[in-house]
Amino acid sequence: MEQQKLPNVTISLVLGIISFIACCCSSGIGGVLFSGIALFLANKDKKTLEASGDPSMYTNASQLNTSRIIAIIGLVLAVLTLIGTIIYIISLGGIDAYMEQQREAMEQLGM
Repeated sequence: MEQQKLPNVTISLVLGIISFIACCCSSGIGGVLFSGIALFLANKDKKTLEASGDPSMYTNASQLNTSRIIAIIGLVLAVLTLIGTIIYIISLGGIDAYMEQQREAMEQLGM
């Protein structure tokens, strides 16, 4: 039988890596989104791999665990970043105080 590729491993790997960047740039929300999608796609391919019963049928089966691990790490970092952002906003006195601080910072930067 001819070897084939699992369809979502590469995109799952890319989304997992992007989630690291997104969790820093978007207060954790983007990281949760990207890593959640990456984990969903990796788990979908894992079910496909298990259903086939023969991992040697797929050329990129070894990348599947890597993409799952990266997605899980990205999800954990994004959730921690999101929790930290929420705690930071609460400690400032709510969303209004947070938005005021952001507006003042933008004015100082000349934007």
